[in-house]
Amino acid sequence: MSFPNSAEKIIVALDGMDEKEVFSLISKLPELTWVKVGLELFTRCGPDILVELRNQGKRIFLDLKFHDIPTTMAHACYQAARSKAELITVHACAGKDALIKANESAKKGAQEVGMPSPTLLAVTVLTSWSSPSFELEIGTGQSINQRVQSLAQLAFNAGIGGCICSPLEVKNLRNNFPQPSFQLITPGIRFKDSCLDDQQRVMSPSEALRLGATKLVLGRVITQAVDPLDTFLRVCSELA
Repeated sequence: MSFPNSAEKIIVALDGMDEKEVFSLISKLPELTWVKVGLELFTRCGPDILVELRNQGKRIFLDLKFHDIPTTMAHACYQAARSKAELITVHACAGKDALIKANESAKKGAQEVGMPSPTLLAVTVLTSWSSPSFELEIGTGQSINQRVQSLAQLAFNAGIGGCICSPLEVKNLRNNFPQPSFQLITPGIRFKDSCLDDQQRVMSPSEALRLGATKLVLGRVITQAVDPLDTFLRVCSELA
């Protein structure tokens, strides 16, 4: 059974694997379009992994969560865009100036290699945070929801193309930012019968999409499944 429209909404996170395991997994998922390369895989295999994935016809979500001074953010996003990554994460709390410069440099880098401008995605609050630990350890005087909303507004005002957020914040964010062009990418996706691992704020695939998510990030739910293809198709079927 084929679910091309549903498959386009799924990003598989290639964490916890080496290069051989990555391409073994990809060979089992013929309908897979989007893959996420995070810090673990990138530091293990280097930027060449992006070239190899592109050669396999995959679209790249480069999830390195850039957070630095504006000049460094700009240079990093320029190089990320030249790698032909189409989604790139930056921390919203780097500030408006850094976000604007990063976005401008990413567009320039993509143009130089004949690619459309990538979408920068602002990280708000990581899905590993629970409300009690966030309020105790971060000490901003804001709840998680308040922090997410303020950082999302900052990113939107800076012209960033979307946010990374937990599915529990998707509904409010979509109400505040109804523009389809403002993408809401949600990790923390689990089936109701799945292990949470180190995620705290989770939701089922269909529910997250119904509440306004643009795309869903799934990692161990698929990559560590006994039958990755069966799990991938289960997600596709639920989204369909």
